[in-house]
Amino acid sequence: MDLIAKLPCVAAKIYRNLYREGSGIGAIDPNLDWSHNFTNMLGYTDPQFIELMRLYLTIHRRCCSGSLTCRRSWARTCQTRSCGISSGTRSTRAGTRLSPLALQVVPGYGHAVLRKTDPRYTCQREFALKHLPKDPLFKLVAQLYKIVPNVLLEQGKAKNPWPNVDAHSGVLLQYYGMKEMNYYTVLFGVSRALGVLSQLIWSRALGFPLERPKSMSTKGLMQLVGYKSG
Repeated sequence: MDLIAKLPCVAAKIYRNLYREGSGIGAIDPNLDWSHNFTNMLGYTDPQFIELMRLYLTIHRRCCSGSLTCRRSWARTCQTRSCGISSGTRSTRAGTRLSPLALQVVPGYGHAVLRKTDPRYTCQREFALKHLPKDPLFKLVAQLYKIVPNVLLEQGKAKNPWPNVDAHSGVLLQYYGMKEMNYYTVLFGVSRALGVLSQLIWSRALGFPLERPKSMSTKGLMQLVGYKSG
C-alpha cells in the first residue's frame, strides 16, 4: 500500500526532471483521487486529460507477465515489483504482448489471450469519439481499425487480427500535449503497479497460490468474505 501511494510521486518527479526543468510536483490533495493527484503532479490541469488518465491508469493496470513474476516470490515487494516491470517491458518490446501473429508482428494488433477487439481499445475509442472526433490522428486510428483486420485475415497468419490497447493510447496522450513517448513506459509502470500490488495484498493476506488475476468489484469481494453491513 505504501508503494502504491509513493509511485505516482516518484513517476511525476521523473517527468518534471526530464521535461519540466526540475520543477516541483506540489502537495498531494487528500480530497482528490489517486489518478487526479498524479495528473496534477505531472502538471496537467485540463479536466478532460484528468478524465483520460483515470481511464488510462485503470485499463493499463493488468499485465499478466508482470503480475505472474511478482507472484513467484515472497521477497520484498519493491524487489518483486521491479522484476514484474522488467518482465512486462521485455515481453512488450519483443512483441509477445502486442501480437500473437506467427511471423508478422504488428504493434497494436493481436493479443496473447483475447480473440476479439480488446475492450480496452473500445473504451479509448469511445473516449475519442466523445472528446476528439475530428482529430487527424484519431481518424487515422479509426481508419486502420476498418482496414487492418481484413488485411491480416487475408494473410492467413492471424489468430486475432483485432486491435489491442496499444493501438489507441498514444494518440490520446499526444492530443492533450503529452508527446514525450519515452515516458509512456513509466505510465505503464504506475498503472500496472496499481493492479499488481492491490492483487498482491489480497494474495498474501489470504494465502493464494500463483494464479492469473481476475477482475472483481468491491461488492463481490465483500460477498466472498461474507461481509454484512450494520
